[in-house]
Amino acid sequence: MLLILLAYLGGALTIVSPCILPVLPFVFSSASQPFRLSGLPLLVGMALTFALVASLAAVGGGWVVTANQYGRWLALALMALFAVALLFPHIAERLTQPLVSAGNRLSQTAQEGQGRPWAALLLGVATGLLWAPCAGPILGLVLTGAALQGANVGSTVLLLAYAAGAATSLGLALLAGGRVFAAMKRSLGAGEWLRRGLGVLMLAGVAAISMGWDTGVLARVSTASTGDLEQSLLTRLAGDRMPGAPGADAGAPGGAMTGGAMNAGAMNASAMTAGAVPGKAMAGAMQAKAPPALSLPDEGPAPALDGAVQWLNSPPLSMAQLRGKVVLVDFWTYSCINCLRALPYVKAWADKYRDQGLVVIGVHAPEFAFERDVGNVKGAAAKLGLDYPVAIDNNYAIWRAFNNQYWPAHYFIDAQGRIRHHHFGEGEYDQSERVIQQLLREAGAQGVPTQVADVRAEGAQMAPDMAEVGSPETYVGYARGERYASGRVTPDVTATYTAPDRLALNQWGLSGDWTVEDERARVDRAGGRIVYRFHARDLHLVLGPGADNKPVRFRVTVDGQAPGNAHGTDVAADGSGTVTEQRLYQLVRQQGPVGDHTFAIEFLDAGAAAYAFTFG
Repeated sequence: MLLILLAYLGGALTIVSPCILPVLPFVFSSASQPFRLSGLPLLVGMALTFALVASLAAVGGGWVVTANQYGRWLALALMALFAVALLFPHIAERLTQPLVSAGNRLSQTAQEGQGRPWAALLLGVATGLLWAPCAGPILGLVLTGAALQGANVGSTVLLLAYAAGAATSLGLALLAGGRVFAAMKRSLGAGEWLRRGLGVLMLAGVAAISMGWDTGVLARVSTASTGDLEQSLLTRLAGDRMPGAPGADAGAPGGAMTGGAMNAGAMNASAMTAGAVPGKAMAGAMQAKAPPALSLPDEGPAPALDGAVQWLNSPPLSMAQLRGKVVLVDFWTYSCINCLRALPYVKAWADKYRDQGLVVIGVHAPEFAFERDVGNVKGAAAKLGLDYPVAIDNNYAIWRAFNNQYWPAHYFIDAQGRIRHHHFGEGEYDQSERVIQQLLREAGAQGVPTQVADVRAEGAQMAPDMAEVGSPETYVGYARGERYASGRVTPDVTATYTAPDRLALNQWGLSGDWTVEDERARVDRAGGRIVYRFHARDLHLVLGPGADNKPVRFRVTVDGQAPGNAHGTDVAADGSGTVTEQRLYQLVRQQGPVGDHTFAIEFLDAGAAAYAFTFG
């Protein structure tokens, strides 16, 4: 609603720009004519101009979606051009000179036929064209945001709001005539400074998005979007969180992710019921008949699945197409350990119940900038063996539609398209599977099993030992870093850091030359180290390779020694390993009793980036 209001105000305020003044005398000259014969056709003509631009935006939006990352960079370049046009009106005039010339010709034609409806219509079209030097940059920002977001209902509403604002100000001008005209002349100076200030903010926003600084903001508010520059700027200024998530909530202490969205299973021991532990899912295997019916209230209609930048394993799906099917929507992201540990169950359900009418849809909503890369998501989905449809929700369109706040999050939708159950985080897998079974029976499926799947995950996907997890998820970047023990951080520039000799539990530090950025820290010289005093069976670290994806070698120690049989799946017994891609790496898995230990990773080459620790 805030964006719609801003778009409306943006349209209304364009009338105070100097470049609209030449056409206003012609508008006011028709103010004495009957509104039906003069004012209404004029406004219709102006609306037709905006409708044409909106149609072009829809086509362009579709092209950007197809082009993926390249289209996104082109849209950002256009956004920067529009911002420069806001700062320097003469640039806007040059960019829109063809439209201005056409508008002037139409204005002259309309004057010659003044008093006739068709002339007022032409004058409206001319007004829309002559509006371009002023409306161009502001309208261009809305259109480019629409292109980044993809052509959808939200983009159309923004365009309509902008057109309504422009029509409102023009309508008031028609009603008030010369008095408004005189007042606008007095406000031109303030309007010009407002335009220039907006241009500066837009350029700053373009820089922030192009450098990935908006990643930590995307899920803070329910309307956040990488494709919407205005919202990104507002979010940074307001520092909002998502509704219902002030800090850490929903039983996930320490698990807050992306400033308000949460990794719902990160530290929630109470949520890990019997079904969360592989092997215990067999508890229902001996039941011979359907269990008692569950109470599954109607939580409302399932939102649309519009806005994904791409679909994997399937053409784009809609809720209308899925009517008659039971649908499980799984929000996940591929470097999230809680999502990875839930995936074996989701995969098992997809395979087990596919023939009885279950459709599983994975919605990949990124946390880190590298997770927006479609190629990275494709590779991760292939390695994880996901053969069900996956919507790449880089713009958080589906996330916002569901008003979701968690990774992982499961929404269970019945054959009538109604949400009947939801679950956030890991655990309660038996319960979730029985929800699927009941919804399939309600849909008329025959022979639905009564037993639950026997899932035995391995590697990083093995269920955590929550009774021994005494360390919280920890971010390495300065935006959300906590319990850091290497002194003051110098943001975004190379600096030398020294880790303390002794760390308290859950303290961590850097050693060597690093550039600490908002969501990550990059090692700038071989020999850089990260140390962490932790208590957990498993230790994971999200890592990325160097420039041009050049592999980076590393060495892991636990209490100063090679990990031996406590090595993770991405580390050899001698502690050696290599960062080859951007993902979560399992570095420690202890086999015996769990205690407090000091972990260290030393990078033998420069360039690696570290994002976040997670434990299990």
